Amino acid sequence: EVQLVESGGGLVQAGGSLRLSCAASGFTSDDYVIAWFRQAPGKEREGIRCIRKSDGSTYYTDSMKGRFTISSDNAENTVFLQMNLVKPEDTAIYYCAAEYGDSCVLSGPYEYWGQGTQVTVSS
Repeated sequence: EVQLVESGGGLVQAGGSLRLSCAASGFTSDDYVIAWFRQAPGKEREGIRCIRKSDGSTYYTDSMKGRFTISSDNAENTVFLQMNLVKPEDTAIYYCAAEYGDSCVLSGPYEYWGQGTQVTVSS
């Protein structure tokens, strides 16, 4: 079974940087995508970035331009989310999610989800 484990969350001051990690395992083929989402209490889930395993290409929506970068380390089977110039409104639980196929989207259902990691940005 596919398993995703997030790490790297914590408390960070506004204007600082943070790198989240998503350790992935259990895939039966190399045709899959991994995406980062976040959800704050009382707010809708929001897609951030997506990356394709096959070619490393990335995708993001206009509403999430700037400050975030997704990357992967194939040797470690890990996907990262680099967060720069963080703001208090970035405070949320951050999740990684995966789906088989090469359609890198930030909406609709994903089959596999991690447990989430809390990011808190202080002012």
